[in-house]
Amino acid sequence: MSLKIRLTRGGAKKRPYYRIVVADARSPRDGRFIEKVGAYDPMKPKDDPARVILETEKVQAWLAKGAQPTDRVLRFLDAAGLAKRPTRNNPQKAEPGTKAKERAAARAEKAGAAADSAE
Repeated sequence: MSLKIRLTRGGAKKRPYYRIVVADARSPRDGRFIEKVGAYDPMKPKDDPARVILETEKVQAWLAKGAQPTDRVLRFLDAAGLAKRPTRNNPQKAEPGTKAKERAAARAEKAGAAADSAE
């Protein structure tokens, strides 16, 4: 059985509230879980200490048992100093797409032709 430390959504419509739980990877997002290990309230300001609440002893115990945190939970664990999140690097992310490159080339060609005819 593969275990995940992940978020389950609660709260009302447009007022999300998440519990951080340990669950079987095959169970649905808001379905059955094994143990609640924290909470996350995205409606609170980022600098509020009550935004993310973790029971560190439980989290450490589950990590030792082999539970894998999801990406978002790994961010919380890294901020709390419980796990290390590897840095990511995607140099292609800032690069424009194919269509944008084609439009830029056409614009440059059109500007070059206009400059030649003006002289």
